[in-house]
Amino acid sequence: MITDSSQDGAPADLSAVAGSVYRVPEPGTVEAEFTGVDSTLVQRRWVEAAVAVRFEQLAPVASFPVVPGRRWGPGWWWSATTGRHVMHGSQAMCTQLMVLDRDPHVVGLSARPVRLIWRDPDSGRALTWVPQLFARYADGRALLADCPATTAPAAGRAARAAAVLEAACAAVGFTYRRLTPPQKVVAANVRWLAGYRHLRHRDAGRLEQAVMEAFTSPRPLMAGAAAAGEVLAALPVLYHALWHGRLTADLTRPLGEHTLVTPGPAISNAEQEQHES
Repeated sequence: MITDSSQDGAPADLSAVAGSVYRVPEPGTVEAEFTGVDSTLVQRRWVEAAVAVRFEQLAPVASFPVVPGRRWGPGWWWSATTGRHVMHGSQAMCTQLMVLDRDPHVVGLSARPVRLIWRDPDSGRALTWVPQLFARYADGRALLADCPATTAPAAGRAARAAAVLEAACAAVGFTYRRLTPPQKVVAANVRWLAGYRHLRHRDAGRLEQAVMEAFTSPRPLMAGAAAAGEVLAALPVLYHALWHGRLTADLTRPLGEHTLVTPGPAISNAEQEQHES
């Protein structure tokens, strides 16, 4: 029997084993299942698929279930990084998509692109897990991730799967992480800036140069916007620059007119164009 142990909609009848140390299978015995170009399922050894398959380009291998009584259902996130929509199944996952989409080093994103299959060394049962997110970085590194809604440690099947995925990813130079939810203020600020992530805001009203020149040295947000031109026209350009990191601010505090905005770290034109393409 294969048990799909992805966390969304998974039955809760298996007891948690907090603090246990799990034996993990050899990475060479782990299988990967994903959707091929003709929409059929393909299964290959994980160590081979990780090298050959562009998981950031794949459709989800498993749908996101609609759970009765849950206020948040499946949806879509438009990625400024890829120019495409990425599915999500929870508010926590949408928030992590948003954070990764803002990372200038991320060049590819996808949701649930692969199911990992292995035989448990202890019970002999075939088990599976579908990590929620995949991110590709500009230097070729890759991240498989799950997006828990709380900071509580993984337990039960989630903890066992995390141990297996950590080992399997390490064997191929990937990283597996359970992404910690960001602070509420940080999430709210990034969500606000995300409204200006589209490229159309970069030089709206032809104010890009004026906005960037207004913040060649640290300056309060509203004062800089006023110095760049008409405030309502300059603010979208300013927020777009803050989203993409060309300008920076302390997002651990509420974003407002007195927020100190400073020049962002130097990013090459090639890197900027790749991220905003």
